[in-house]
Amino acid sequence: MTVTAAPLVEEFRSGLDAPICLTWELTYACNLSCVHCLSSSGRRDPRELGTAECKRLIDEFERMQVFYVNIGGGEPTVRSDFWELVDYATAHHVGVKFSTNGLRITPDVAKKLAGSDYIDVQISLDGATAEVNDAVRGRGSFDMAMRAMRNLAEAGFAGFKISVVMTRHNVAQLDAFKSIADSFGAQLRITRLRPSGRGADVWDELHPTAGQQRELYDWLVAHGENVLTGDSFFHLAGYGQGLPGLNMCGAGRVVCLIDPVGDVYACPFAIHNAFLAGNVRGTGGFAEVWRSSELFTDLRRPQSGGACTSCSAFDACQGGCMAAKFFTGLPLDGPDPECVRGFGEAALATADATAAPRPSGDHSHRRAPAAGGPARGGPARGGPVPDGSARDGSARRARQPVPISIGPRPPGLAGADSADPVGRDSAPELRSVPDRACDLSPLAGFAPPAAR
Repeated sequence: MTVTAAPLVEEFRSGLDAPICLTWELTYACNLSCVHCLSSSGRRDPRELGTAECKRLIDEFERMQVFYVNIGGGEPTVRSDFWELVDYATAHHVGVKFSTNGLRITPDVAKKLAGSDYIDVQISLDGATAEVNDAVRGRGSFDMAMRAMRNLAEAGFAGFKISVVMTRHNVAQLDAFKSIADSFGAQLRITRLRPSGRGADVWDELHPTAGQQRELYDWLVAHGENVLTGDSFFHLAGYGQGLPGLNMCGAGRVVCLIDPVGDVYACPFAIHNAFLAGNVRGTGGFAEVWRSSELFTDLRRPQSGGACTSCSAFDACQGGCMAAKFFTGLPLDGPDPECVRGFGEAALATADATAAPRPSGDHSHRRAPAAGGPARGGPARGGPVPDGSARDGSARRARQPVPISIGPRPPGLAGADSADPVGRDSAPELRSVPDRACDLSPLAGFAPPAAR
């Protein structure tokens, strides 16, 4: 009898013993306030995992044979133990790819990174020009990213990644992004803008138009073999030819997120209690959550495609992105909001945007309230919920642009952060006016557990 092996994608749908795309957000602390940040980062959560807990989690990755982990944030390099944790991971056979805005990639750091075979670096850049990039990521962030890339290239780090979130303002810059990557000997990685985190507030204004989706698809058909996309654009496969990358939703099957406090979510873009599977601090740790949680077990069962199964493109696009549907108020078995056949646009036209779920938690930097409006920044997970809102985020704020308040520090505050905990001395153009200690330093009040 001949036994035919199941296609690899079918193996993925039923789940693996360990994730192959594990994102670990080490901290919510960040020196930037990107308008589309998927984790609404800015201020550190005082409950984040300590150094010893992080090392125990890495030990667990090693036992599970997790071969690499995507480390992000926030800006992960602002943690005082970041390099210690990276060294610990690689020493325990867990490769590291970390995402950074370039803040701490000095020439010396670049030389150290270039000397490791188990570390990859991903620099975030959302515009091929300062004008486009800084409108989303903050003034001075383009120059900071380019400086980091030059340092890596000059240190001989070949093949580092440049990560771009596609918006309607940078689709026309795809060739320019590729040229930047080629000039540094880097590899371009493009990802989809999801209505997650602060991205929920700007998705209507920033997500590519239908015409730009087609432009993006045609560009990927022509260049996709040399460009990384992960599982970002399988919804575009409805145009016809499949694209390189994982053409399925891997949430809870081969993909998951561990956040700074140890909560485990099905996907980095689905930070909401509906997709919370457990916490690594619980009995059995991460392995128990990954292998036995009720949520992940359910996601690995055969899923209904709903009305989409009658569409001729369903086998190609698989109904699109779960997080994109959820945070725009569409049913999970309905069309992707950016469905290339137009079904998502039609569904959005009849959906109640004010009833769509809100992402859980908001760690944005607090600022002085606008005239007649509240200060930006909601409760941290587990914190008090303001009157009139629900823990599941069912009371959705009206979408509006997220304000960015970046400017020079008042003279009276000069020298207040002499330790320069987030590297502002190396990028003075990113100094912002703080209204409390944790805005002056995302690590204010934090000491590693061993030092307490």
